[in-house]
Amino acid sequence: MERLHTLIDSPYGPLTLVATDGVLSGLYMTEQRHRPPEETFGDRDPAPFDTAIVQLEAYFAGELTEFDVPLRLDGTPFQRTVWEELRRIPYGETRTYGELAEALGKPNASRAVGLANGKNPIGVIVPCHRVIGANGSLTGYGGGLDRKQRLLAFEGGAARAAEDALF
Repeated sequence: MERLHTLIDSPYGPLTLVATDGVLSGLYMTEQRHRPPEETFGDRDPAPFDTAIVQLEAYFAGELTEFDVPLRLDGTPFQRTVWEELRRIPYGETRTYGELAEALGKPNASRAVGLANGKNPIGVIVPCHRVIGANGSLTGYGGGLDRKQRLLAFEGGAARAAEDALF
């Protein structure tokens, strides 16, 4: 199993991208909760990240609303199910932990959904920032609540601008 990483700049601070056997398996912010130790990221090499970098740059420019970069989501079967459900949340929208649990057919699992959400290894692309509390509160975010608020405001503003351009 070969692991490589690279660093890129973003409007939300530096991002560390990690690939396992050439497939994106991690996207971490600085000071992120549940961030693996640096020594597990492998050598620094930008080669396997061309597609991810292009898509992230387009996203941050407001030109991309859905990622299609190949991902390797390593986790428990339940975590992977939650992370796949996160990818179904449309750009510019939010869901509550309870709504995600309902969508998974496990209406009493909102706490477990929250725990899985917090362990998401591929931030931004797997949009865990789009999950909010039942009362509309931002609740926790591994990258920090300030970043979560900024990401949601960015997506909401970009989505409104696109709608306005249509009319």
